[in-house]
Amino acid sequence: MTPDELTVARLQADATLRARGHRYEDFALGRKFVHHWGRTVTQADNTLFSALTLHYNPHYTNAAFANAHGHPATVVNPLLVFNTVFGLSVEDLSEGGGPFLGVDELVYLRRVYPGDTLHACSEVLARRLARNRPGYGIVTWHTRGTNQRGDEVIAFKRSNLVKTRN
Repeated sequence: MTPDELTVARLQADATLRARGHRYEDFALGRKFVHHWGRTVTQADNTLFSALTLHYNPHYTNAAFANAHGHPATVVNPLLVFNTVFGLSVEDLSEGGGPFLGVDELVYLRRVYPGDTLHACSEVLARRLARNRPGYGIVTWHTRGTNQRGDEVIAFKRSNLVKTRN
């Protein structure tokens, strides 16, 4: 065994495997999660996201056009707002594994502009064991996204298949 292979073997022997994310049993009805970190959305994020998704609405990519239509700057692409807030919730809600089942009642409440920092919180709305998938349950959360001033900018419900502990 080379010295590098020996080091890797020792590290693996000393490593502790930890389950990531929560399991079905952790999601009591009404439980609230304040998702940490937050994320500041930059103009570069907005331009790159809009270009990569072929979403060329000039409100999102052209400052002069956005200004001419009453905006102080380009508007952040709403799909980027959704994906950012959704992403902030993953560690607490669905990182433990299980397929994403969909989003309902998605509402954009306020425009987001480059430089705004998005935060997210979620509440468990419903849960039940999956009838045809042993070892899983279905959990539904209501997630809200706010900006740095605490103004709610987006809200939606989403569901996932979530592993049980056993």
